[in-house]
Amino acid sequence: MTARTIVIMALAMLVATAGDAFSAEASYECSGGTKLHAAFSPVSSSPGNVKLVFAGSPGEITLPQVVSADGGRYANDDIEFWIKGREATLTRGGKSETCRTD
Repeated sequence: MTARTIVIMALAMLVATAGDAFSAEASYECSGGTKLHAAFSPVSSSPGNVKLVFAGSPGEITLPQVVSADGGRYANDDIEFWIKGREATLTRGGKSETCRTD
C-alpha cells in the first residue's frame, strides 16, 4: 500500500467536509485467515459506507458508517468492520479477528 493510499484512507475517516470526491480501497488479511477487499465511500457521501468483498464469496456486503470515538467504524446487525490506521477488527457471528492491510 502506498503512502498516498494511507493518507486518503485517513482523510476519508477523519475529514467531514463535503465536495472532496474521492474514495479509498484496501485489501486486508485477517488473523483467522479471512481475506477481504474494502472500498470506502467518498468523503462527500453522507452517511459514509464501506463495501466489503470476501475472498471466495460471491457478491459484496455494504456496511453503513456508524458513530465511533476512534477510527472508522462500519456495522450492521451481523458484521462490524472497525478500522484504525492500517489495522482493522472484523467481527462476524460474535467472533472477532484482527486484520491488516497489504
